[in-house]
Amino acid sequence: MRLAIVRQRYAPYGGTERFVETALEALLERSIAISLYTRQWPNTRLQLIEPVLCNPFYIGRLWRDWSFARAVCGVVAKKAPELVQSHELLLCCDVYSASDGVHRVRLDEGLHNASAFKRWRVESSFYHRYVLGIERRLFASPWLRAVICNSKMVRDEIHERFGFSLEKLPVIYNAVDSDIFSPELKQHRADVRQKLGVPESATIFLLVGSGYARKGVATAIQALAKLPSDTYLIVVGRDKYRRRYKRLAQQLGVGRRVALLGVQDDPKPFYGAADVFVLPTLYDPCPHAALEAMACGLPVVTSTKCGAAELVTENDAGLVCAAQDVDALARHMMTLTDEEARRLLGARAREAVLPLTPAAMTLKLVLLYRDLIAAAAAARDGEEKPAAL
Repeated sequence: MRLAIVRQRYAPYGGTERFVETALEALLERSIAISLYTRQWPNTRLQLIEPVLCNPFYIGRLWRDWSFARAVCGVVAKKAPELVQSHELLLCCDVYSASDGVHRVRLDEGLHNASAFKRWRVESSFYHRYVLGIERRLFASPWLRAVICNSKMVRDEIHERFGFSLEKLPVIYNAVDSDIFSPELKQHRADVRQKLGVPESATIFLLVGSGYARKGVATAIQALAKLPSDTYLIVVGRDKYRRRYKRLAQQLGVGRRVALLGVQDDPKPFYGAADVFVLPTLYDPCPHAALEAMACGLPVVTSTKCGAAELVTENDAGLVCAAQDVDALARHMMTLTDEEARRLLGARAREAVLPLTPAAMTLKLVLLYRDLIAAAAAARDGEEKPAAL
């Protein structure tokens, strides 16, 4: 029995890959052969995986995605595995991992307050039109047997927009290691605060994520400007326009209370130094950073379009508001300047993610693969997959 995994850029240390590799290791132990279809063979620890390189020439992201999908489907058509799981939008897969959510929703949320010119520019983009088209065709494909959703939010969006059966939309949250991400990280609190010049008595709000526009960094800065002077915002993550956000903080009079630290090799000490995790994201299917913060015992303030918001609300582990509602975000942040409120919500936050262990998530994936491989083997005797897009 052979399982194919499709990932255009396979980063062995990426969040998605760390999550999937544990399940693949368990499948290898069960004598399931695994092939990885990718552009470049990575230095993965799973040496028994067979590489299938699909790396056609391209210029630009539209040609990049189209050419890769076409190459993979061409190879699959010649020698079809029993089951194909793709993390990319293509039409020759049995299982699609919707880790990026729904592209139409992502665009709509990003364009919510955009100018008419920006909306026209995005809507007329050949790339976005391609992605929207292939997304519609994928969810209408008779070959698609299941879509792995990393939140109920994503599951419901796919069901409502494409009419895809709920029975084929299993929800498997991203895993978080609550032994590594734990309240024990508070041992870094004093050291980090000293380096940043933040008093021990101050309240630190932490935002971890790259792509400041989508993560809502501007909204967080604007909300901080409405809070008392003993509150601080730390942002860990990359953005090529970081100076623009520094200027915004300075214009709002909170320049000394906002630290835009860029990418950090190890974000864990910053979880330990923080009091609250804040993420007013425009759209995030299920951010690892929010789950890691919850495992550290931090209450979370996030947006309604964040997949982690459902865990927050279901477990009373923080507060939720619309992504760009600065006043509501400021009120929620102000609520959590109270130490007792942070303690209660933070404890619930950790309890909420304790079941999301790598072992538990691995078992769910393994059971899903097992059932789908068995069903595919029975249903596809002598059938052929579509050759191209």
